[in-house]
Amino acid sequence: MTTGAKVLAGFILCMTGLGTSWVPAAFAQANYPVRPIRILIPFPAAGAADTIGRTIGEQLSAQMGQPVVIDNRPGAAGRLATGMLARAEHDGYTLLVGTPGAITIAPSLYDNLPYNVERDILPVTFVAEALNVMVVSTAIGVKNTREFIDWARGKAGAVRFGSSGIGQTDHLAGELFQRLTGVRMTHVPYKGGGPALIDLVSGELQVMFPTYVVAVPHINSGRLRVLGVTTLQRQALLPGLPAISETVPGFGFRNWDGIFAPAKTPPHIVDRLFVEIKKALQNPELRKRQQAAGLDPVSSASRAEFEKFIREDAAFWAKIIKDANIKAE
Repeated sequence: MTTGAKVLAGFILCMTGLGTSWVPAAFAQANYPVRPIRILIPFPAAGAADTIGRTIGEQLSAQMGQPVVIDNRPGAAGRLATGMLARAEHDGYTLLVGTPGAITIAPSLYDNLPYNVERDILPVTFVAEALNVMVVSTAIGVKNTREFIDWARGKAGAVRFGSSGIGQTDHLAGELFQRLTGVRMTHVPYKGGGPALIDLVSGELQVMFPTYVVAVPHINSGRLRVLGVTTLQRQALLPGLPAISETVPGFGFRNWDGIFAPAKTPPHIVDRLFVEIKKALQNPELRKRQQAAGLDPVSSASRAEFEKFIREDAAFWAKIIKDANIKAE
């Protein structure tokens, strides 16, 4: 064999060898998904994020022909699971149900997060909104937001508002309410919304801004009075409740849930996920189950819209944290 022929043969052999290792990987990406998808849930089973992950996971499995495994990884108010996502392979097989606490609030509270949201995490789509409400102890005798403001202004800081923890949305809602109304309140953080609601019922606290699904048993029993929703506008799921913003202009926030992937996940995979999740959220059974849990299933119009929302939400919470001089414990 001539020298030229040997070189050509070696080149062909080399390319053949590369092809045997490269073709399966390229095939797997082009035909995504070819194996089970894992969805990280940053909180325990039976909560709102868990309901979202399981309902979406079941529908995605039916649509995409692969199992979707739910992996509950509670800890550090969602930061544990978010850190796991940041370290996962960027191949579309690990996703996260993300919430404001770990995604848009934590960067303004903690200096040493195990992840960088802008560098490590890729927003896919908005998937649901958990409705928060303003609730008060019936012992104080107020019937609406205006009455509460007038009552609280006469208490010179003696009003106690509870939350599920420092830096959680129900805590920051109380700080925003104080800033916009001039009412002075004392924040009392708890390890979860349940214990705080018990003390609100008993009269140890006077007001909270919890999720509706957590507060509704106490509201229905008549032990707490709900004054309004914390979104900027009234909500179709709770048509009889006014928005707090109708009394307090500028008050309002979205307690959202979204799907996230590791940064550098191939664009065609993220685009496929966006389309499939958007389709899943139109499923009547999924919508029924989420709405029963006090959730409003809603998707983003585009990935770019969701990315823009995440940036704006981070800026919104950062201002509240700075203005209130909130420090993480």
